[in-house]
Amino acid sequence: MRPEHLALFRQPSRPAVHPDGTWAAVAISRPDLDEDGYPSSLWRLDLGTGELTPLTHGTADRDPAISPDGRWLAFVRGGKGVKPQLALMPTAGGEPRVVTDHQGGVGGRPEFSPDGTRIAYTSRVPEKGRYGTDEKVGPDAEPPRLITDFSYRADGLGFRLDRPSHVFVVDVPPVPDPTADVPRADEGSDEPAAPTGAVASTGVAPVQVTTGPLDHGGPTWLDDGELLVLRDVVDTLGAALVRHPATAGSEGVEIAVPHHGPDDVAVAPDGTVYLLVRDQGEDGFDFIGRSPALYRARLTGTGLEDVQRLTDPTTESLTGAVLAPVADGVLVTRAHRGTVQLVRHPGTPDGALEVLVGGDREVYAAEPVTGGGVLVASTGVGTVGDLGLVGGDGSLRPLTDLSARLRTEAGVHEPVELVVPTDDGYEVHGWVATPEGEGPHPVLLLIHGGPFAAYAPTFFDEVQTYVGAGYAVVFCNPRGSASYGQEHGRAIIGGFGQRDAADILQFLEGALASNRALDGDRIGVMGGSYGGYMTAWLTTRDHRWAGAIVERGFLDPVSFTGSSDIGWFFGGRYLGEDPDAVAAQSPMAHIDQVRTPTLVIHSEQDWRCPVEQGQRWYVGLKRQGVPTELLLFPGEGHELSRSGTPKHRVARFEHILRWWATYLPVG
Repeated sequence: MRPEHLALFRQPSRPAVHPDGTWAAVAISRPDLDEDGYPSSLWRLDLGTGELTPLTHGTADRDPAISPDGRWLAFVRGGKGVKPQLALMPTAGGEPRVVTDHQGGVGGRPEFSPDGTRIAYTSRVPEKGRYGTDEKVGPDAEPPRLITDFSYRADGLGFRLDRPSHVFVVDVPPVPDPTADVPRADEGSDEPAAPTGAVASTGVAPVQVTTGPLDHGGPTWLDDGELLVLRDVVDTLGAALVRHPATAGSEGVEIAVPHHGPDDVAVAPDGTVYLLVRDQGEDGFDFIGRSPALYRARLTGTGLEDVQRLTDPTTESLTGAVLAPVADGVLVTRAHRGTVQLVRHPGTPDGALEVLVGGDREVYAAEPVTGGGVLVASTGVGTVGDLGLVGGDGSLRPLTDLSARLRTEAGVHEPVELVVPTDDGYEVHGWVATPEGEGPHPVLLLIHGGPFAAYAPTFFDEVQTYVGAGYAVVFCNPRGSASYGQEHGRAIIGGFGQRDAADILQFLEGALASNRALDGDRIGVMGGSYGGYMTAWLTTRDHRWAGAIVERGFLDPVSFTGSSDIGWFFGGRYLGEDPDAVAAQSPMAHIDQVRTPTLVIHSEQDWRCPVEQGQRWYVGLKRQGVPTELLLFPGEGHELSRSGTPKHRVARFEHILRWWATYLPVG
């Protein structure tokens, strides 16, 4: 794979299955290097043949939902310079109608009421005088922000307390009468015309259901008149579950949930409520290594009754990507040794999880199909994302092959699984991917972020690009990673750079010893976020590296506490509060030991690991004469390598390959 092969990526989103069980609507996006964006449109997928036909021709159509009666397709429509809005079209065909005019745009997937006459969705409501609500007031002229909470901004979003997300409900507009006059957008009103005139043209105005300064989201219909809503809680990691009438000016009732609230909630047709709930300790901040447990309950007028926990969160690493009731239980996703499985629980206290889709895959969406079966979206060894149908016999039948051209033109290097015993007998799990030829090949040691995250054996553009350039790639999931149980995830508390670093280095040694195609005398190390931390940390302790790339790193826990959107709790929970202990785990406190040539990569709008972390590492190395460069990306946040603009992602790969060609040449 070469950097420009990013243009061949095609990825389907969460599909919406038609009630008749014969077809589904799905958004498929792709990177466009010429327009420097990710155009997305909706496609109709025949569940019998796998045939894809266009449903819409927009450039930013996403998040489809189909009404319970099968008549309507709702989705979010955006475009260049246009805020995304709710759109609606008949499933039988016709031109989509935009039905909202929200200044903050529409976010998330719309949800139809059970009778199909109303749609719930979310939109951010900006404070008056901010974010373009007054055309005379630009960003530099907005009033100052008075901040009183720890959590006031988020990476990828920015400041959020002055534009909370709220739940809205809109009636499905009547079918237009071809004999009636269409009113002008400004007709009958003293207010300025709305940007698209959607409300005037449909005759239906959205109703804001939730209010207040906190974010509300995840609307789930109970019946045609009530919703379950998730509401943020100030300065904690939990969320409140609120039962709310689907009307304006009404008050919701908070429902008591075990621990500090749910990650997600779903309601079965028989009224059973399924929840994913994470135990984060008494104060709600003991988040390290914690996976949610699956609960079931019965909803009454005043709260939940018969609450039962169905899974053990210390051993079962549920992810929350899927929570979907079915006739014989509930579907959820489970992280397992780097992969993500689709599993079913029967919903009974003595029930166990049954794997529906396993193997070397990452399931990221699943929708039940009427009459049986499940439509699944997943990545695999040779696919960026495809759709398949799980039948009654449990087999997965592929429906699409969206990465065929990518495999043909770029090729796929399949990683080989490896398990390495460490000095204390613990086995570290990972993979090695090698280029063609006997070698020995120069080696790149990749370290993932998180740390409670995991590498997978599925298609990974980083691995494919580096192997395609002639490097052997070694990557593993040391202690601290996700998908191996709670004990594995919590093993590094108070010991950043200790047990995890030992696991990584011993896995590297095991890979070198087991594969003669790897050149143990030519090794580079690289990683992002926590991987950036570990890369920097290893260069303070070990000088074997030909070069290093420290990307969006967590490099100084002290300044991180006051500058990161999660800094006020993250470092203290992982590293502790004692200044000497923190310094002992801090790369910045040991920067004088670095001798390795280092490329520092950071994004200017990164609020997870703020840009000052990378700038200070670069300046510190340069002051002591270490060969170093700083690559800064304007307008990007923490997710540059995964969802940055296509041109920036290509440029990033080009600079990385240039750096390795200088300090770790293949030839």
